Amino acid sequence: MRVVILRRPPQVSVSMDVYADGLVSGLKAVRPTWEIVELSPLQYYKDTNFLLRGFGNYYERYWCYPNAIKKHNADIYHIIDHSDGYLVHWLKGKPQPIVVTCHDLINLIQPENIYDQSSLPFMSMAAWKFAIRGMKKAKHIISVSQHTAKDIRQNLEIAPENITIAPDAIESIFRILPKKEVFSLRQEYGIAPETFCLLNVGSNHPRKNISTILKVIKALKEKNLPVYFWKAGADFTSEQKTFIQTHELQNFVAYLGKPDQDKLVQIYNATDVLLSPSLYEGFGMTVIEAMACGTPVITSNVTSLPEVAGNAAILVDPVDIQEIVKAVCRLMEDTTYRNSLIEAGLVRAKPFTWENTAEQVAAVYEKILYEIKSN
Repeated sequence: MRVVILRRPPQVSVSMDVYADGLVSGLKAVRPTWEIVELSPLQYYKDTNFLLRGFGNYYERYWCYPNAIKKHNADIYHIIDHSDGYLVHWLKGKPQPIVVTCHDLINLIQPENIYDQSSLPFMSMAAWKFAIRGMKKAKHIISVSQHTAKDIRQNLEIAPENITIAPDAIESIFRILPKKEVFSLRQEYGIAPETFCLLNVGSNHPRKNISTILKVIKALKEKNLPVYFWKAGADFTSEQKTFIQTHELQNFVAYLGKPDQDKLVQIYNATDVLLSPSLYEGFGMTVIEAMACGTPVITSNVTSLPEVAGNAAILVDPVDIQEIVKAVCRLMEDTTYRNSLIEAGLVRAKPFTWENTAEQVAAVYEKILYEIKSN
C-alpha cells in the first residue's frame, strides 16, 4: 500500500509535528511493507513583513501545495490536521480515498482562540471554516478522542460510522528518570527539596487557562505554602506578567522557555504535579506525558480531559480556584494518595503508544480499500 501523509508546514505547529512524526513511525513499525510518503508545504516568507508573509504563505498553502499533491498517486491520502481539510476539495477529482484526522473544533466553540493567535484573524477564520467543511467530503475521519468525535457529529453532521477514534500517543522517551538526575535539575533551577513544584506545558491561548493557575499560586502563597510554578512552552502574556508583578509572585513563578523533548522529560520528572486546568482540549497529550514520567496530574473535568485521564488524575472544575488549591494541598499532605496517583498514572499511560494508534489507523485504511474493492 502507498500512503501519502499530508503534513502541516514544518515547525509551524509543534503538536502537529509530534502527531505526524509519531503516526509515521508507528505505521512503519506495524506495516513495514507499506510505502509511506510525506508531503508538506514550503515556507518562503519568513524574512518579510507580516502582511506579505501572511499572503505569501496563503499562496503557498492554498495554491502551490495542493497542485504539488495532485502529482502524487496513492492508495490512501491522509490529511493529518483538520486545518488542512481544504485539501479534500483539491483531491476530490482523484479516485483514491481521503482520510482526515480531526484533533479538535476549538475555533467553532471558542472563536477567540483563533483571534488570539493570528495576525490576519478574519482571513484565518474564513480559511479555517472552509478547511473543516472539506472534512464532510472525506472518506473517513480519524478523531483523537470521544469528545472530539461528538463535536464532529454535532457541528459537521458527519455520520458516526464515518468516524474512528484513534487517540494521540507519546514516545517511549517519556519515562521515570533516576532520582539523581531529577535532583540535579531541581538544583539547576534553584528549587529546594521541600518546595512543591507545579508545572504547565503548552501554549498560552485563553483555553489553556493560565490566568487561573496564577490565581491558584497566589492563593497558595497566601497560605504560606512552599510552592513554585514552572511554565514551559509559550511565555506568559503581558497581562499575566502584570498579575505576577502586582501580586509579588516573581519568586514563585518561572518561565522555562520551549524545551526540547529530552529536557521536557527531565522537567516532568523534576516537578511535583502537572496542573492542566484547560477549558477545552481535543485530547490533552501533556496529561499522558506527565503520567508516563511518574508525575501526578490535576486536570479539568470538562471536554476530553476526563476521558484521557481516566481514574489516574484529580479532576477539578477549571474555574474553581479553591477546588484546585484543595487538590494541590491534598497532594502536598497525603503521600499515600500521591503515590497511588503516580502508580495509576503509569498504568494509564502505558497503552498510549504510536504503534497502538497506528494499528487502529492502518485498520481504517485497510477497511476502506476492502470496501472499495468489494463494490
